[in-house]
Amino acid sequence: MNAAIGTAIETRQLGKRYRSRWALTDCTLSIPAGRVVGLVGPNGAGKTTLLNLITGHLAPDSGTIQVLGGRPGSGPGHLAKVGFVAQDTPTYLGLSIADHLRLGARLNPRWDRSYAEERIKRLALDPRRKAGRLSGGQRAQLALTMAIAKRPELLILDEPVASLDPLARREFLDELREAVVERATTVMLSSHLVSDLEGFCDYLVVIAASRIQAAGLVDDLLAAQGDELADLEQLVLAYMSRASRSEVEAQR
Repeated sequence: MNAAIGTAIETRQLGKRYRSRWALTDCTLSIPAGRVVGLVGPNGAGKTTLLNLITGHLAPDSGTIQVLGGRPGSGPGHLAKVGFVAQDTPTYLGLSIADHLRLGARLNPRWDRSYAEERIKRLALDPRRKAGRLSGGQRAQLALTMAIAKRPELLILDEPVASLDPLARREFLDELREAVVERATTVMLSSHLVSDLEGFCDYLVVIAASRIQAAGLVDDLLAAQGDELADLEQLVLAYMSRASRSEVEAQR
């Protein structure tokens, strides 16, 4: 665990509304530092909204949130501590891969140049090639390289491996696991593929119907269910089914 701070993310009754619809409501979480957090839930459940609140791209309409002991996005020093790869793996289409790495070095005080250059070489990507000429999977790999080379204390990944083939997905998750162990980075990884999280995440947050349905250590959540639920996918499906039933009953 990161010795500098015991809690990476702290929210109390956090909520975000789009016009008359609450995308996230009454969200209370306390995520310990140094954990690998799987964020799961159906489409439209509020996962991306929560991640954007954590990174400071959105402001809450209710409740409070602290990230690494401060307000999300509160100045360059705080921004340098948080890495983020959005669902569309944004890159600057007119810039080359080498331009991206130079920009990363200029903007991030803890930039790991050797890691970034070595990873681009290992992926057989031409540094001279512009991002706009890359495939979707290659752009995703560039965005992931930028995020990890930043060496953040907190790394937020929104469906980061969705555009990668199964082998590349597994290799990236293995690489990310090594980075977490080596640097005690806190990671929050959103994915609709529970199989990607199995054996990788040690902490789980389940969102459904715009609310947190479960949050805690994976082993503790499984143990609380007894022998009836043997794996992570069954556990997630059980929480989502309960949320769906509760939502139907509330509408009657």
